[in-house]
Parts: sequence; structure tokens; C-alpha cells
Amino acid sequence: MKINIILAGVGGQGILSIAAILDTAALQKNLYVKQSEVHGMSQRGGAVESHVRISDKPIFSDLIPSGKADLIIALEPMELLRYLPFLKKEGWLVSDSNPFDNIAHYPDLKGVLSEIETHKNHIILDALNTAKKIGNSKAANMVLLGASIGILPFTEAVVLAAIKKLFSKKGERIIKLNTAAFLKGVEYSKK
Repeated sequence: MKINIILAGVGGQGILSIAAILDTAALQKNLYVKQSEVHGMSQRGGAVESHVRISDKPIFSDLIPSGKADLIIALEPMELLRYLPFLKKEGWLVSDSNPFDNIAHYPDLKGVLSEIETHKNHIILDALNTAKKIGNSKAANMVLLGASIGILPFTEAVVLAAIKKLFSKKGERIIKLNTAAFLKGVEYSKK
């Protein structure tokens, strides 16, 4: 078993929280995991990416080669487009439908989403507003993680345990919020 996941977004959207949850879940299942991350000017809305590689055999590089990503999860649709060359032919794209409009000439959103839709295996959902309805827009990352559950090598219970472990120091309210957002994404994935 091996899965290569690219996480893409903008500073402050929770890319690294998703990576930490995936890492924690992998370690709970006694799997090997390698992760790398690049922080752009994250306090100014810069690009953030993370490569997460999970396997039942040793992994020798933390970077995913072009054409080898099984899954790209993006909290920002234009950021997803940057990583398309990494996607396997039968790989999956999971993206929020909402842009993080932080540049003067953001491309036409319909065009960006249409490009994502040209790929057979894609999920585009309104994670931002789903998270807002749950109680905090910052939980959009957990909505997307939940929507990816059918592609991940973990059960819901394993991911929920990782969420609880990761957010345990932030208190029960934060655990409940992130759990609810994750489960809303899982619900979406079953449609």
C-alpha cells in the first residue's frame, strides 16, 4: 500500500493541520510516512503546499515526483491547478469551490473550476460555507479531509482519533468543531 497526497492552499487555511492529521493517522496504523512542506509568504496569503507520502514499506524521499500523486486536496482552486502535473492519470482532485481572492487579477473562477472538472476523478464542494454553518470557516480544511475519506487508506475512526489527538491541547470545543466539519465532509463523500 502506498499513497501520495499533495495538499495545496494559502497561508492560514490549515494545510499543515491536514498534513499533521494524516501523519498521526499513519503512525497510529504503524505505517511509514514522509512529509515535506513549503511555506510561502503565509502571513500575506502566500502559497502553502505539503507532500504527504504514506506506505507500508519504507519511503526514501519526502517529495512526490511528477505524475505520481494519488490525491490533491486544495483549499483554494487556483492553487490546485499549480499541482496538476503531479497527478497520476487516475488520481483524484478534491477542492473547495471558493477562491482566496488575494491577487489583483484572479483568473475567472468558472474557468478555474472548469479546468478541475475536466479530470474524471474530482470533488468540488463549498467547504468554506459548510464550515461557516458548523461554526467556523477555518474548519473548511476538515470538510475537505472528510470529503477525501474514500480515497484515503484510513477509516473514519482512525482519522477522528488523529483529529482528537492533534487538537487535544486546544480544548473540547475545537475538537468538536473539527470533528463536525470532518463528518460533514464524509457525509458529502457518500453522495
